[in-house]
Amino acid sequence: MTTSLDGYVVGPQDSMDAPMGIGGFRLFNWLDRRNDPGPSGQVMSEANATRAVISGRRTYEHARRWHGDHHDGVPVFVLTHDVPHDPPPGSIRYVTDVRECAAQARAVAGGGDVMVHGAGAAQALLRAGELDELELHVVPVLLGQGRRLFDNLPAEHIELTLDRVLTTPDEEDFTRRVTHLRYRVRRP
Repeated sequence: MTTSLDGYVVGPQDSMDAPMGIGGFRLFNWLDRRNDPGPSGQVMSEANATRAVISGRRTYEHARRWHGDHHDGVPVFVLTHDVPHDPPPGSIRYVTDVRECAAQARAVAGGGDVMVHGAGAAQALLRAGELDELELHVVPVLLGQGRRLFDNLPAEHIELTLDRVLTTPDEEDFTRRVTHLRYRVRRP
């Protein structure tokens, strides 16, 4: 998940017509370097090697359903409260139970990594104890408003262990700077 330093994953007033809200696309300038050698290229290569995707419904809709294919035809499991009436496009599957969603994604990934998109999906998986890692791409900008990644978590501590830090400090264009952090979720 890409986030601003103040924890927002989209700017204010996000909608189907403005999926990243006001100023939210600033969070993704680092993707201009996704095919280059270096930290951002490494992170994107790992993301494209995932074998399944779990997405929240809002993210899925705002991404225009990825036109039925997130990357390389991997199965996409959309965590939703209400299953749409129209059939899902491509490799998309709708799932209403968070634990069942995680189980299905892990089964098709066959030991490979599963990527998660969307604040709501990440929070649901974290609350259910189904999230093993958090990979955050922290952009040095303060959006001030929007949708926060961790706004709706219960008032309990979730301990994390920092496993990796990749940064782009030598990036001349400050709008493309990002720090990639990977945390392991610690279980009691």
